[in-house]
Amino acid sequence: MATPQIRSPGKPDPKIEPEQILLEVQACGVCGSDMHFYETDEDDYILYPGLTKFPSILGHELSGKVAEVGKDVADLKVGDMVTVEEMIWCGHCIPCRNGYPNHCTNLEEIGFTIDGAFANYLTIGAKFAWKIDAIAERFGDEKKAYEVAALTEPTCVSYNAMFERAGGFRPGHYVSVFGTGPIGLAAVGLAEAAGAGMIVAFEVSPERRKLAKQVGADYVYDPREVDPAEVLMELSKGEGFNFHVEAAGVPHLTVPEMVKSLAINGKVVQIGRAAQDVPLYLETFQVRRGQFFGAQGHSGHETFPNVIRMVAAGRLDLSPIITAHYGLDDTVKAIAQSTQRRDGKIMVLPN
Repeated sequence: MATPQIRSPGKPDPKIEPEQILLEVQACGVCGSDMHFYETDEDDYILYPGLTKFPSILGHELSGKVAEVGKDVADLKVGDMVTVEEMIWCGHCIPCRNGYPNHCTNLEEIGFTIDGAFANYLTIGAKFAWKIDAIAERFGDEKKAYEVAALTEPTCVSYNAMFERAGGFRPGHYVSVFGTGPIGLAAVGLAEAAGAGMIVAFEVSPERRKLAKQVGADYVYDPREVDPAEVLMELSKGEGFNFHVEAAGVPHLTVPEMVKSLAINGKVVQIGRAAQDVPLYLETFQVRRGQFFGAQGHSGHETFPNVIRMVAAGRLDLSPIITAHYGLDDTVKAIAQSTQRRDGKIMVLPN
């Protein structure tokens, strides 16, 4: 499996393998994981708890223009507009062969274990690229299309968690989203598109609370000012919420509130990353027929094409959450700004 490479100052130009493409990166979003690389604990260790290998250039929520194709690439050509997966799955290990690419034994991750897209150019296997022509047609503006397409990866993370891992919810069901950073905002947008009867979000940032309302939340609260479980039980007239999304990355605080407001046959899905133990009262899951789902990644299961279709059809428009833009030279400033936890999605525009 050829490893993606980047072209950037101080590094030699990469040579693409026969099955790869060279991308001119047009937009790359700053992710919460990038922020967790920047932030450290009291012992000066990074906060991100997932798979990493250093040194590696960050950046994995990207879109770009195909600048070159390998000799074995048949379905892409120079000039094509694409977004790409971040999970570099091998396709040969047992999990991949069983249909679980997000859990590949040989997994590499752009911007985590191998160089990412905070760069001018990136080489990557053609099988990880998805055309975004339909998004460009929808917006009629190439620059905006690239920015919106760069939201595909984080949106697919929420889609994979909510609909593939947790099996979704019935139209009309009540949905709560704890944390409205970009992943949570995507979850709100997806819940509205899927026909949720009510969407309630909890977020400490006033700026992000406004964004949550813009993309579909019916009610948004600061969890420091209310008792979330009481609010959810009152809004549901005592029935509880059917579907809870943890996107805040503080499950030791959020999950107990979800458990206390779990509807019969309710679901909890964990997306936020947190390296800590979480109290879980299993009796509630037994007597209320509850279910808890863990989720990682975004690959496989038609996730990328389905999200692209939803955006192209106008059923999902997360463009309002793009709140800041930076050039490639100011990427560190962009990541630093993300630590303020006020923005929706901060975009770096390398070219």
